[in-house]
Amino acid sequence: MLGSTHGTLTTDSRRARVVACGEQPAPAVHGRPAEPDDLDVSGRPLYCEVPDLDRLFRPESLAVIGASDAEGRPNTGITRRLVDWAGRVGARLHPVHPSRPSVFGLPCSRTVADLPEQVDLAVLLVADPLPVIEELAQAKVKFAVVFASGFAETGDEGAAAQARLTAAVERSGLRLLGPNTNLNAFERFRDDLDGPAIALITQSGHQGRPVFALQELGVRLSHWAPTGNEADLETADFLSYFAERPEVGVIAAYVEGIKDGRAFLLAADRCARRKVPVVAVKVGRTEAGARTAASHTGKLTGADAVVDAALRQYGVIRVDGLDELQDTATLLARARPPRADGVVVYSISGGTGAHVADLAAGAGLRLPVLSEAKQAELHQWIPEYLSVANPVDNGGHPVGDERGPRIIRAILEDPSVGVLICPVTGPFPPLSDRLARDLVDAAERTDKLVCVVWGSPVGTERAYREVLLGSSRVVTFRTVANCVSAVRAYLDHHRFVDGYRSPFDEAPRTPSPSSRKARALLRPGQQLSEHAAKQLLRAYGIRVPREQLVTSAAAAVRAAGLVGYPVVMKASGARIAHKTELGLVKIGLTSASQVRDAYRELTDIARYEDIALDGVLVCQMVERGVEMVVGASHDPLFGPTVTVGLGGVLVEVLRDTAVRVPPFGEEQVRGMCAELRGRALLDGVRGRPPADLDALVEVVLRVQRMALELGDELAELDVNPLMVLPRGQGAVALDALVVCR
Repeated sequence: MLGSTHGTLTTDSRRARVVACGEQPAPAVHGRPAEPDDLDVSGRPLYCEVPDLDRLFRPESLAVIGASDAEGRPNTGITRRLVDWAGRVGARLHPVHPSRPSVFGLPCSRTVADLPEQVDLAVLLVADPLPVIEELAQAKVKFAVVFASGFAETGDEGAAAQARLTAAVERSGLRLLGPNTNLNAFERFRDDLDGPAIALITQSGHQGRPVFALQELGVRLSHWAPTGNEADLETADFLSYFAERPEVGVIAAYVEGIKDGRAFLLAADRCARRKVPVVAVKVGRTEAGARTAASHTGKLTGADAVVDAALRQYGVIRVDGLDELQDTATLLARARPPRADGVVVYSISGGTGAHVADLAAGAGLRLPVLSEAKQAELHQWIPEYLSVANPVDNGGHPVGDERGPRIIRAILEDPSVGVLICPVTGPFPPLSDRLARDLVDAAERTDKLVCVVWGSPVGTERAYREVLLGSSRVVTFRTVANCVSAVRAYLDHHRFVDGYRSPFDEAPRTPSPSSRKARALLRPGQQLSEHAAKQLLRAYGIRVPREQLVTSAAAAVRAAGLVGYPVVMKASGARIAHKTELGLVKIGLTSASQVRDAYRELTDIARYEDIALDGVLVCQMVERGVEMVVGASHDPLFGPTVTVGLGGVLVEVLRDTAVRVPPFGEEQVRGMCAELRGRALLDGVRGRPPADLDALVEVVLRVQRMALELGDELAELDVNPLMVLPRGQGAVALDALVVCR
């Protein structure tokens, strides 16, 4: 069986609530009633408004609840930082404390009701924020930040406390950041840096420190959203908001758990439409990581295969390390769209060039062989005995004349080249100093991407600290691996967004006639027999073999004559999951006597195994195809999911599958097939004809429609095997398993 078979997709009250059974209330989209066109056929939202968070990040006025200037008090240090921050951004700060006339020389209000003006933002430095929320609502405060911990990250009791806090926030109308958050939103951001900025989202504040420190290397940051436990505002809200900010060139995120799967995908979709890259570390690849994340933020991390597929569907660039997050985000913020996808490695060492070229090609980058004319041009300045085909080996970058700049310029002028990578394994003045200067000068004159790998472990060299890091056009890395993966992400991102069409625009909004027929076949909480499962497939236009359900040996013989020999006979019953292992399948029967004997044997086995049958299926025998599996299941974060892979009896051993989250189109299905390790089987191997890929794609799309329309009633569907016949002959579902929720 494929995928998860339990769980429900839930959302906060500002988005559509999905109810697994019974009537579905009218959903809301960020506080307004949802229109019919806002929802797909499953009742999930197709649109979310962008929250206006301007006054969260740049308030004109803020109140600090629980402010203090008493020595030795934890709140004192926080209050001092907020006073300093308010001064930098030009916000009016109002301390609130029941017994202090002033804090740090500022007049202090006794309660929220005593504030001298309506404030944009309230920062709560109290252990129990719940009683304060209602006061803030009455004062019409727009935003609140809660630092207090002890909520969902601590277990059931804390989760209940967080649920009460969430309910209070929903009633209040304000938006809340936290709880269990920190001061990262109020950091000092450099205002002397130019170019597109990185906007940062982290669920764990400490994990954002390396990205924030990029400012010291000349990389601009615009915002930092430390989301904490996400009782209200969540990662999706900040993705949507940052995607609309003109100064944001890339969004970097550290995500422990996704609060609302559909909201996250809608936000990622908005980023893809706006061509704003998202680079994310998503915790939960392993059981240990998922367990730790749950204890930290109190949320599901999600089945990682589904999460990974969902991120790729919407162009989110997933990286593993914080160093990769820094480097990839920096490149995407600085680089202009590529003019070409060719990568050239330029090196002062043949060995270094070969090594880096090998790593780049292994990562899937295209290293074009430079034309004979271009090689001849380069040999004007590089000795003939050195290879300049790609990688380009100069034997030592010229330092005494203009040959060095001319070499770099000639490479970048080649129309097949979009990226130049120059590895410098270690400083070698004056050669490395002149090389760094020539690369920076070239980068300033071109719209192509120039990357440098500075391999020195010291990192204090002038060529590195002042020349390379002083440029906003060159992207400098410390490792070849990070350089290669970042360049790959850059090219993949632009390839993705250039051809992106939002699947939400074409998602089905009204049920098909098939859904009415299908629902009549479902049995809540039960597994359907194979015969009933195939009727479900037939209702959605998925081809099944000719077959008849019989309850006697004589009827089996008559059915075989109608179906046509040879036939397959299978026991059919709601409790049978793996017929082959139990001996409940007989194939290649060619005579009436074989059919009679098979009927008796199948019913005897069922009686011995105490398996209730609704009959025996006499089926057309279908051969000469590729056995695939197509399935649908219900993910607790994203709802319906669809899987395709190599099928047959070894499906659970091979585990060669690809998964997508609806809605998706034909191109995504073809992409799923391309991901399979056994993809060559569909192309035809060892003299076999190519399989009917178009028919396979059509079956996957029909299963997707079924998953959308029946997703909250369908726990699991496996079509295995789906026999994909030679090209032009279609595909036939030979067996099916359906489990109802």
